[in-house]
Parts: sequence; structure tokens; C-alpha cells
Amino acid sequence: MIIPVRCFSCGKVVGDKWEAYMLLLQNDVNEGDALDELGLRRYCCRRMVLTHVDLIEKLLNYNPSERTRERPMNPNMGP
Repeated sequence: MIIPVRCFSCGKVVGDKWEAYMLLLQNDVNEGDALDELGLRRYCCRRMVLTHVDLIEKLLNYNPSERTRERPMNPNMGP
């Protein structure tokens, strides 16, 4: 979902490195070198970034408040 702010094991801040990591990957830098460049040397911190699944963009497409506004109101039904 959203990248955790800190590593679960050691507590190092990793949440601010996600966008830089994605930019490095888009510039054809391999995963290991990108993590080294970002200063993520412990395997626990590397795990946090490597195993993260970014679902937030997909979830934003399913906003429940927009669905309720699109439905026509039935005057015979209560609130």
C-alpha cells in the first residue's frame, strides 16, 4: 500500500527513499546499485524497499464517495 516510514527491524527511515528508488530504476540502474546509492546497506532496510507493492495509485481509482454520488436517488427508499 504505502511504503512504511521506518524499517520494521532496525527503525531506519526508509519512507523518503521510495521515489528516488523508482527514479533510479527508470534510469536503468539495477536494484542493488540503486539501494546502495540511497544508503540502504542493511538487508532489513533493503527488504522494506524491494518487497513493497505500491497499490495506492490503484486504490485511488476506487473512491467510494464518487460511486454514491453517481447513483440516482430513489425517493421511495429511506436515508
